[in-house]
Amino acid sequence: MLETIALVLIILWILGLVSSTTMGGFIHLLLVIAIIVILVRVIQGRG
Repeated sequence: MLETIALVLIILWILGLVSSTTMGGFIHLLLVIAIIVILVRVIQGRG
């Protein structure tokens, strides 16, 4: 579940870069959230 959410957020971020949207801050916030979700998942997997 978390991997899917992170993947969707990363795809949305990439699409935001390609489409040159004016919501740059929001797109980068999504990227930060996706990275945090991935890191938490990796830490929980090894824990």
